[in-house]
Amino acid sequence: MAVTEHAEPARVVKDWRTRVLADPTLILDDRALMRALVDAAEGQVASNVVDLRAMAMARLEAQLAKLEDTHRAVVAAAYENVAATNQIHRAVDAILSASEFDRFVQVLEGELADILQVDTVRLVLEDAGAPAPGQRDTVVAMQPPGFVVDYMRQGRNAPARRIVLRQAVPFEGDLYGAAGASVRSEALMRIDLGRGRAAAMLALGSTDPQHYKPGQATDLMAFFTGVVEKVLRRWLG
Repeated sequence: MAVTEHAEPARVVKDWRTRVLADPTLILDDRALMRALVDAAEGQVASNVVDLRAMAMARLEAQLAKLEDTHRAVVAAAYENVAATNQIHRAVDAILSASEFDRFVQVLEGELADILQVDTVRLVLEDAGAPAPGQRDTVVAMQPPGFVVDYMRQGRNAPARRIVLRQAVPFEGDLYGAAGASVRSEALMRIDLGRGRAAAMLALGSTDPQHYKPGQATDLMAFFTGVVEKVLRRWLG
């Protein structure tokens, strides 16, 4: 019995040694095991000797950890970009499904907000006969001439951009009606309805202050704006 008890650990060690010799990556790919081996080796080095191998390994480990973090960030960004692309494609499909302006308005009121995960949508159309600003809870908001550029600039003396993403949404003008007090970020898309036509704008408002913010990529939003612009020109151009 005693012989069997001693023979079993010896057999396990032999089997493990055979496996490692056949495939050294079993140890090399195990960071914890490699660290333990290095620590054991460092304990046998005299205090007046510098072990460059241990220093090199520590440096390589730090670089590997950094590369792994970068890899995870790149993969996460790729997934996020794919999700955003699919979202815009769904929004475009919903917009193109509208065969008349009334149906287009229905899409803005319901499907579009759900697809883009926003809380309120407004299609701003400038009209000289628009009433004074007030509480408007309809998706189509008529505003006086100059409103679109003024709202997008917010008093800044800068060229009017086609797309504006921002936080800390101004409450002046009650663009979003009763929901305006809770909107914390917005995406504004200036729409050109053609020569001789008044300015227009599509506004997306969110109660999440991080949903839209400066610095976010706007290429997909620009594509979506172009589609909305072409669709609107059918009826309003």
